[in-house]
Amino acid sequence: MSTFFAKKEEQKPRWFVIDADGKVLGKVAVKAAKVLRGKEKAMFTPHVDTGDFVVVVNAEKVVLTGKKEEQKQYMSHSQYPGNEKIILAKNLRVRHPEKLIEHAVRGMIPHNRLGRQIITKLKVYKGASHPHAAQKPEPLAV
Repeated sequence: MSTFFAKKEEQKPRWFVIDADGKVLGKVAVKAAKVLRGKEKAMFTPHVDTGDFVVVVNAEKVVLTGKKEEQKQYMSHSQYPGNEKIILAKNLRVRHPEKLIEHAVRGMIPHNRLGRQIITKLKVYKGASHPHAAQKPEPLAV
C-alpha cells in the first residue's frame, strides 16, 4: 500500500470569508493560516498547496488584547545603516489595518517558496465589502 500524495492540478480551491469585526487578531490569523495551508482537509500534503482562498473583511475592527495596541512594535529595515523603521500597532491600524492581519498570517505559514505561493491566496480588506463576490465565498466562523 502506498502513501497518498495530493497533486496540485487535482485541487479545486474554495473561497471563504472571515469577518474580523470584534475578533481577536491571533484567532483570526490562526484560522486563516490553517485554511490557506489546507490543514483542515483530509488530503493535506505538506509539500503541495492544498489550501483554499481566504478573504478577511473589517480588518480595522480586529481586537488586540492586553496592552498590545500601545506596546506592540513592527520593525522594518532597508539594509542601510541606521535606517530601521519602527511603527506601533495603533499607528499601523490607522495607516494600513490590513497589514496587521497579513503580518500575523505570514508568520504562521512556511517561510519558503510554498509559503510565498500560499500567502497570495489571502485577501484582506479594511471595510465590509470585497470584490470577490463572483467567487461565492462561504462564511467561516472563528
